Amino acid sequence: MRIAIYGRDFNDSVLPFVQEVFDALAVHKIEVSVYLKFHNYIKNKVTLPKNVTTFSGYNELVNQTDVLLSLGGDGTLLDTLSLVRDSQIPVIGINFGRLGFLASINKTEIIQAIEALVHGEYSLDKRGILSLESQNDLFGDEGFALNDMTIHRRDNSAMMIIHAFMNGEFINSYWADGLIIATPTGSTAYSLSCGGPIILPNAQNFVITPIAPHNLNVRPIIIPDDVKLTFEIEARSTKFLVSCDSRTVTVDRSVKIGINKANFNINLIRLNNESYFTTLRNKLLWGIDTRNY
Repeated sequence: MRIAIYGRDFNDSVLPFVQEVFDALAVHKIEVSVYLKFHNYIKNKVTLPKNVTTFSGYNELVNQTDVLLSLGGDGTLLDTLSLVRDSQIPVIGINFGRLGFLASINKTEIIQAIEALVHGEYSLDKRGILSLESQNDLFGDEGFALNDMTIHRRDNSAMMIIHAFMNGEFINSYWADGLIIATPTGSTAYSLSCGGPIILPNAQNFVITPIAPHNLNVRPIIIPDDVKLTFEIEARSTKFLVSCDSRTVTVDRSVKIGINKANFNINLIRLNNESYFTTLRNKLLWGIDTRNY
């Protein structure tokens, strides 16, 4: 079995858990490859396997990796999309962050999780991806998002007007700070904090959620994921922001944005002892009432 490991800089307090990951992989004699920047960060902090290799990007993973293991929070796991892209390499995350909707493996369950991984005790969740189109090719060949794409005013600019269209038909003009287009995976992220609904991962929908809309009767709307969305911007400022998950660029207001479902999915690993509703209950504290304590 060949496992690639991706991570970012983090607080040294989690180093014992990082060491536990490498130790558990060594017990099962798993071939390990570590993202080069992460390898350089941890090589003097933990003991790595003697035969560990490194990788820098997508081309070094395709047809050479069975699983990509993300060490960190949800933001770290979102980064892996640009590494796996359309390769269908399954991704699993060990949570060193806070909430951990995507990186759902607790850092206290590392040994059990790797045992389950080695023995194939998991299923694959196929998650839909958003694809961005623009005449300026804003994100190069990485114009994809697992959680959401966001159109947002710049920090010092006035409220913007976003004209939204679905398959060429006018939807609405949103007077707001911005607009979130979220996948079912991203429905529990930024969209949720702005009043959007929770959508089950296997639902074939997107949700359009306005950010601080001026008209309070403008609410989030769920749409099918087989449509083409286009957006035109009207604002006092000459620039606005476009984000794909955690990556953001500044865009001229004359640029039109197109969003549709990508022609590939990402495979997230769900261990057999997990379920989506279990994650929701644990992370959102459903059923917890302080009056009972």
